[in-house]
Amino acid sequence: MLGLEQPLVMGVLNVTPDSFSDGGRFVRLDDAVECGVRMVEEGAAIIDVGGESTRPGAQPVGLDEELRRVIPVITRLRLRTQAILSVDTSKPEVMHAAAAAGAAMINDVRALREPGALEAAVNSGCAVCLMHMLGEPRTMQDSPSYRDVVAEVRQFLEQRVEACFAAGIPAERIVLDPGFGFGKTLQHNLELLRHLRELSVSGRPVLAGLSRKSMVGTLTGRPAEERVHGSVALAVVAALHGARILRVHDVGATADALKIVAAVQAPAQNP
Repeated sequence: MLGLEQPLVMGVLNVTPDSFSDGGRFVRLDDAVECGVRMVEEGAAIIDVGGESTRPGAQPVGLDEELRRVIPVITRLRLRTQAILSVDTSKPEVMHAAAAAGAAMINDVRALREPGALEAAVNSGCAVCLMHMLGEPRTMQDSPSYRDVVAEVRQFLEQRVEACFAAGIPAERIVLDPGFGFGKTLQHNLELLRHLRELSVSGRPVLAGLSRKSMVGTLTGRPAEERVHGSVALAVVAALHGARILRVHDVGATADALKIVAAVQAPAQNP
């Protein structure tokens, strides 16, 4: 895995017709590949390629269709860039194919709980990102409720980390994601953000995916395509609260903001 001494940017590349923010923009192979290359040029260290939308209310995508959408993009990007390529999937068959095509990371919103997913991740040799989600995408925002959202999300992540350890995935291959917006209200999201450092189970780095999400719209009153400034602000807050990877749509703006964060956090130099 990449060094995470400073927060890194993961660029979102959705090759789907129905993602909440950029659905339909990159369904053509050439467009998707050029977008990925451009994000690397803008400062992304990781490109996350997804072929199935996980927005609230999203419908599932069949295996063959997901493979058709994702694998050619990963194959072409591997030839065009040295960036880490990640596959955003819960299907073990897609994990296998993506790893063979050149992906080095599996980003799973179901935290490797689907049958065969944990074994696929082990065999792939890829790093894994384990995300917390309450329920399923179609229903996750139907009145989500917790007694203590920070404690419950941490407990879930602890369980999934232990499952990975037991299966043979070493600690250095594990990243954790509290799942902002995945079965959480605005107040749940804000509480998780305030306590982000507490979610670093076993010292594992935390990924924050806040870009353009509904919480930004609620706080700013802006539609998805106008949430750049709010998303960058949340990325900065997340970085200051310990996030090591920021999963974003607006790579250039976020990368610039994180340079400022790094400068502020750097040890003071003698004049």
